[in-house]
Amino acid sequence: MLRPLHFLPLLLLVGGALFGDEPDTPAVPDFSREILPILSNNCFQCHGPDANHREAELRLDVEANAKAPRDGYMIIDPGDSAVSEMIYHITTDDEFDRMPPLDSNKSLSRSEIDLLTRWIDSGAEWGRHWAFDPIARPEVMVEEAGHPIDALVAVGLAEAGLTRSTEAARSTLIRRVTLDLTGLPPTPEEVDAFLNDDADNAYARVVDRLLASPAYGERMAWDWMEVARYADTNGYQADNIRTMWPWRDWVVRAFNENLPFDEFTIWQLAGDLLPEATQEQIMATAFLRNHPINGEGGRIPEENRVDYVLDMTDTMGTAWLGLTLSCARCHDHKFDPISQQEYYAFSAYFNQTEVDGSGGNPKTPPVLDLSTTEQHARMAAEQAKVPALAAIIDELELTVFPRPEGEPASKSTKVLGFDATVLGPLDGPASKRGSNSLRRILETAAIDEPAYAAALADLIEVVAAREAVAAEMVKIMVMADMPEPRATYVLNRGLYSERAEPVSPGVPASLPDLPPSAPENRLALAEWIVANANPLTARVIVNRYWQMLFGMGLVKTPEDFGVQGEIPPQAELLDWLASEFQENGWDVKALLRTIVTSATYRQRAHVTPALLELDPDNRLLARGPRYRMPAWMLRDQALAASGLLVDQRGGPGVFPYQPPGVWAEASFSQRHYKPDTGEALYRRSLYTFWRRTTGPTVFFDAQARFVCTVNTPRTNTPMHALALLNDTTYVEAARVMAERALQETGTPSERLERIFTLTLARAPDAEEASILLRGLRRHVDEFAAAPSQAKALLATGDWPATDALDPIEHAAWTLLCLSVLNLDETLNKG
Repeated sequence: MLRPLHFLPLLLLVGGALFGDEPDTPAVPDFSREILPILSNNCFQCHGPDANHREAELRLDVEANAKAPRDGYMIIDPGDSAVSEMIYHITTDDEFDRMPPLDSNKSLSRSEIDLLTRWIDSGAEWGRHWAFDPIARPEVMVEEAGHPIDALVAVGLAEAGLTRSTEAARSTLIRRVTLDLTGLPPTPEEVDAFLNDDADNAYARVVDRLLASPAYGERMAWDWMEVARYADTNGYQADNIRTMWPWRDWVVRAFNENLPFDEFTIWQLAGDLLPEATQEQIMATAFLRNHPINGEGGRIPEENRVDYVLDMTDTMGTAWLGLTLSCARCHDHKFDPISQQEYYAFSAYFNQTEVDGSGGNPKTPPVLDLSTTEQHARMAAEQAKVPALAAIIDELELTVFPRPEGEPASKSTKVLGFDATVLGPLDGPASKRGSNSLRRILETAAIDEPAYAAALADLIEVVAAREAVAAEMVKIMVMADMPEPRATYVLNRGLYSERAEPVSPGVPASLPDLPPSAPENRLALAEWIVANANPLTARVIVNRYWQMLFGMGLVKTPEDFGVQGEIPPQAELLDWLASEFQENGWDVKALLRTIVTSATYRQRAHVTPALLELDPDNRLLARGPRYRMPAWMLRDQALAASGLLVDQRGGPGVFPYQPPGVWAEASFSQRHYKPDTGEALYRRSLYTFWRRTTGPTVFFDAQARFVCTVNTPRTNTPMHALALLNDTTYVEAARVMAERALQETGTPSERLERIFTLTLARAPDAEEASILLRGLRRHVDEFAAAPSQAKALLATGDWPATDALDPIEHAAWTLLCLSVLNLDETLNKG
């Protein structure tokens, strides 16, 4: 029998009378969905898990304590609210006895007081937070709905007196699913093929084609980059450049090869600990080393090291468990059943890394050397030349810089006036000097010393060649544990220097136990995270994939599945997806295929005023998804539609257009941004170089990537409109799109249809065409009166402008294309 869905937040808001008369006997309140949220929001701050801030030795998060007899009274007396102190304290007018206290700025509504009263009178049956309950696969009746998701959604719609919307137009559907699964718009040819395919499985074949596309892995990798706090620099003041892009490319490959998500997890958390670990499995652990590295002066290495360990802990908790673990760094969690000791037991798994926290080296060991055999051979060949050449220089310097035997060159009178950049290297052996140091010595100290100058020049050539090979050799930070375990301690107030009691690696008591024979290492933790018995991971991950497709997760707090997070209105749908994900071997492509082939996903996104008022966030799923696309997808869409997109994968980050001075201002003029030229300007957004202190300016709303982010906010401000209308990327894309339309079609109507198909996968309607073509004629007149402005517009961007087109006409069509790129429909996926 299919259990009814619970839409409590919505139904409590609008009242049961909207859909029919209330029952004569109110239902017994559900502890997990109705009572626990009230207690968590209003009581746990003082009467919850945190022992350090608990008042009156009362715990309302533990049944035995909440129901325990006290001196002549009971806080909760099951079956009798009249003598339960809880009800007295939440209803009294006495400001000294009133709970929550008046100065807490918390208060209970009449409906919440009624729920608590009815709950106690009904026996105060206890329970626990829904997310910690085992995943129970709901029974689904698919006979009428034809799809499990649709069957589950239909129950909630029926409760609300609603029906599902009709299917979206085929042009809308192919644009929606192509953007969702590849991050790119469909080509006109793909649109035509789908529109002309009458087969019953036409849409399913489109989905399979998209999931098999290399672009799929690039689209999926973007969200994981934000989860992994990926960047190409360390962060903080120095913000040194690091080499982590091979891990990014591995993520793309992993998604394209459909690596099962449980293996995807284990490799990233503990790939180095797998038996006979491969290079790819070890490289996957760079996920944990993506944290910022602080090399600022005055920082204490041990403080840095502890910060890195706790960052790994918090990231693991957010990415896979959906828990706010960091709240327990300084004290027991105030809301969730996670003690401070359990938090540090989690951290003990990551505390075994060899990293010592010193300096800001962007290749802090342990590292994985990804260099080729040929590169190592070239390096060895150049290095073999150094000792002999360096020995000649060391011998010459004894006479060039005469000084007492055994003294360094800086004691010579010949070095008076030399600065430290010369003196420092001179005091060491020539074999230890870099090419820049050698050049400074040559320019400063080798004047009138031809033999010395010639020897320096010979060594410079060899050292520069060695450095060039070294620059090609890729090394990436990865994980490795120390031979002997490092002790882990609870830290008072989270301070690295204030150690309390020691702890061993372990997991919270509120979650399933580790296997009895589990070793105390990251591999055991990773396997526990993806064990089917763990109630959190599958729920958390399918929720984020639902968020990716619908704009909001089934739980709208993807970062928090604890008691302060949202209770899912579609709880059974969440659990069905989670169990399906596990039973299908954690197959991400299969999960996405299941979702996007449902009628729920394929609905029209059109919303009526009545439905908007009843369900503004579409929690009932009575319509299809529609929301503003992220900035990276808008950029990729513009490049693809214009034909500028370069289909090249992998490699170091690239440098697209950026306003001058941004890096310099943020780095005290120590860093200067130099845009690329040629094809590198038109690579997918995923490959853009990411400086942590000043992220790429074109990606508004993007995160700084200092911490794990699973819910990037979406906004729509005038600044975004200014960027989309004026940024070089979009103006250039409009110019090239106009050129494409002018060269590929004949009449203005044909050109306009081509532009719409490239961008929106449909033709314009009559009203749209009329408005845009009137604007086009106005632009032609304006540019005819000011041809220099047309010339300036067509000079935007690095892509060469053609001489084969009339510049007045080309410029006018450029503005029309820019208008289409800025249409609300273009900026939204609907």
